[in-house]
Amino acid sequence: MSQDLRNLFEKERQQAPPMPDGHEARFLERLDAEFPRKRNKPYLWLGLAACVVGLLGLGIWLYPPRDPSVPVQPQVVLQDSTAVEEGLSLGDLSPDLKKLEQYYAANISMELASLDISDGNKAVADGYLERLRQLDAEYKSLSRELNEIGPNEETITAMIRNFQLRLDLLQKLKAKLNELKQSKNETVISSV
Repeated sequence: MSQDLRNLFEKERQQAPPMPDGHEARFLERLDAEFPRKRNKPYLWLGLAACVVGLLGLGIWLYPPRDPSVPVQPQVVLQDSTAVEEGLSLGDLSPDLKKLEQYYAANISMELASLDISDGNKAVADGYLERLRQLDAEYKSLSRELNEIGPNEETITAMIRNFQLRLDLLQKLKAKLNELKQSKNETVISSV
């Protein structure tokens, strides 16, 4: 009664009739006929249109309404220092440096756009913005040095440090403007 199962299965495999020629091809043809691989999506454009309408609605809902009684203040825009006239830039040296350059440039632009400069704090802001212009000129000088001398560790480090200083300067300016705004609000409240 006790037989080795491996021997039993081996005998069974030897006795089984071979598959007829073309059996697998016929099977795959019948399978494709019953279950086609392509799925038709006739309403794909309708789904895309619904997504666009949904995103527009979300954008309108999230966009804060502007109070028409408050005048729009001009934003201070500095020249983009990451744009180099010609030659190498920091981002051309490696993908990591390109990501770093894009990160700092985006954050600097975002901080500049979020500044709330008014007539009352313009004197304070002008001092910070003048220092920012000096750092921008220094970055351009470093960029020229990078093109003339070639990439070296000191120049790359100085360019990254320049980005860090500009971002830090803008964050300090924003904090100072908020501080001035708070002190102005406190004096208005205490005088009432």
